[in-house]
Amino acid sequence: MLQQLAPKYIDTGEAKVIYRNYPIIGPESDMAAQAAECAGDQNRFWAYANYLFTHQTGENSGAFSPDNLKKFAAQLGLDQQTFGACLDSGKYAAAVKQQAAQGEQRGVNATPTFFINGKRYEGVLSYNEMVALIEAGQPK
Repeated sequence: MLQQLAPKYIDTGEAKVIYRNYPIIGPESDMAAQAAECAGDQNRFWAYANYLFTHQTGENSGAFSPDNLKKFAAQLGLDQQTFGACLDSGKYAAAVKQQAAQGEQRGVNATPTFFINGKRYEGVLSYNEMVALIEAGQPK
């Protein structure tokens, strides 16, 4: 849905997307968030994050183990040594924890949660719902 919004709103600067991790379903979601940030070091955050969302198989079932997260990076063409070193080092562990704490402070308790024109919306929104919310906050 964000890809659909990009040409008219994001790419033109009418809307801005700020992504924050909110790993709420246990250690694997925390590691997956860190892995996406590591992918971001290679300018592949969105590709990696999308891969994670489309390959979820169950909470803390091993699907997002460190070894599997590294395999995903290889499948997406990331430099494996750089990615593995980043993930193994815990480089983004504190940042992911901080983002989760900030989410809690803002009243986030579900994913996805969107803040559009200062108002919080929980759950999946359709393209048309997002357009209506974005345009409601645009100057006439």
